Amino acid sequence: MKASVLLDMIGNTDERIIEEAGKAKKPAAVRWLRRLSVAACLCLAVAGGILFFTRPGANPGSLYGAGSTGHAGGSVFMSYAGPVFPLTLREENPAISAARRITLDFAPWVPVWISNEEEAASREGLTEEERQEVLDAHNRWFPKGGRYESSTNIRVTDSYTLTNADTREQTVRILYPFASSLNDLHKTRPTLTLNGEALDTVLHSGTYAGSFQGTWDFGAEAHDNPGSVNLDSFVRWEDYRDLLADGTYLQRALGDFIDFRQIPVILYAFTDARGPERNRAEGVPNPTIRVMFDLDYDRTRILTWGFNGGLTDEEQGIGGRLFGIPEAGTPGYGVPKYLIVMGEDVENLRFQGYATGGWDTKDTVEAGVTVTRRESDLEEALQLAAEAWYRVRPDEGDYLSASPEDGFALAFGLMKEHLAAYGVLSENGADRYAFGMIEDLFEVTAVTRVFWLEAEITVPAGGDAALEAAFEKKPSLDFGGAAEHKGVCGYDLVTELGSDLAFTGQTARLEDRGQIEILRQNFGFDPAGGVTEVTLDPTEPHYYLEVKKAERPEEGN
Repeated sequence: MKASVLLDMIGNTDERIIEEAGKAKKPAAVRWLRRLSVAACLCLAVAGGILFFTRPGANPGSLYGAGSTGHAGGSVFMSYAGPVFPLTLREENPAISAARRITLDFAPWVPVWISNEEEAASREGLTEEERQEVLDAHNRWFPKGGRYESSTNIRVTDSYTLTNADTREQTVRILYPFASSLNDLHKTRPTLTLNGEALDTVLHSGTYAGSFQGTWDFGAEAHDNPGSVNLDSFVRWEDYRDLLADGTYLQRALGDFIDFRQIPVILYAFTDARGPERNRAEGVPNPTIRVMFDLDYDRTRILTWGFNGGLTDEEQGIGGRLFGIPEAGTPGYGVPKYLIVMGEDVENLRFQGYATGGWDTKDTVEAGVTVTRRESDLEEALQLAAEAWYRVRPDEGDYLSASPEDGFALAFGLMKEHLAAYGVLSENGADRYAFGMIEDLFEVTAVTRVFWLEAEITVPAGGDAALEAAFEKKPSLDFGGAAEHKGVCGYDLVTELGSDLAFTGQTARLEDRGQIEILRQNFGFDPAGGVTEVTLDPTEPHYYLEVKKAERPEEGN
């Protein structure tokens, strides 16, 4: 999300705090994150149960999100993975046309035998005794010597023959879209090749939410929804159609992230925290440092990183934050904590050690911390906090760990975007982020959005170029509902949504590997009859395939 758009969306931000940043040029764009819609919550916990919403056109009694199939576009899934999108160009070029051939390969469904010995041998960093323990455990769990493993993902190969009708070669920027979260990119990011050679790509991220103009059924009452919706609430391809159709979402993704250097702040850094060692016997299970200060809540906003508790008292004009003293060897050891003050500075800042966390604790302990104060700007302060956040993250093998430079830059930019749209700089989401904990804003790494991979390619004069996107695609699933929807996996694609390419034809091929039973589709595949490749109708915007595992003899544990 981009600087001028975000500054426009902030809307009711206290002008005394962001006066300088507000001088940035604002485009004529709707304030699309002004409020959240009812569609942002598709499933509510009600009296210990689950409330399902009916969708427009559903059969009476059908459950929205429980495998209902009341429209011609396929089932509505509780967990919708999104369709496969077509390639597009960053700038329209009438000389370039494309023939598309997409392959849906069920190879990941084929069970692979994993022996107990292979499992034990694959574990790294174990002693022989520990490895034997792993083997013994697997022999108990899998007495036949191992187990079969498979996945419900499919391999997608989305191939394009790009034809240049001009007498001069054409160099174009291509964009390939896909739905994912930042944390899942290490598993879902497509690989792009041109004429068999891997392409260098730049990754662009769509925003946390998108505008949605339409009507949703909320129980028996329909509500217009002109606001914004979280993409994680999407349950059908039409949601993506409404998101991408006018190109606004893509244009926001292609711009630069907002820059907060024009917002002055006071930065307090807390380092070298020290106190008594953890001693439960003496009532010191988790010694903490409590920081207190005075402030004018009408003229000051607070952001923090590294604090895990706090106090807000607007009537008395006092505030507080606390953090546990990290022990040597823990992820947070030696990592600074930050208190970022926007507006008027806090006064009378003081700290005290306590035997444990919580504001009801009265048992003090001898503790200390080094506090430094300096003038800075919000961009630098957030960068320091984000770097500290990244340092304490466990290595979970996610995209930030697999691609640190690219992943961190995206996470940082998306965090700033979320802060401007929903954090203490905005009226939106005030309850959720009012306490100003930067850690909370990094939940943006887990939410679904549309990404685009960009690359530059050249198509020869009067010739062709073969471009291919290859990736694994997760299925759309139900986690409840009627028994007939148990084990059903959905996969779908859109033919032209969001693309400015002129398609000369599109075909789809199925590699079923003998693994599936087709339940519902509009492709026209018939593996038993030998029909595994079909021509797609250019007037059909959406194709879907819903399957379940074919009945097969038991292959093992």
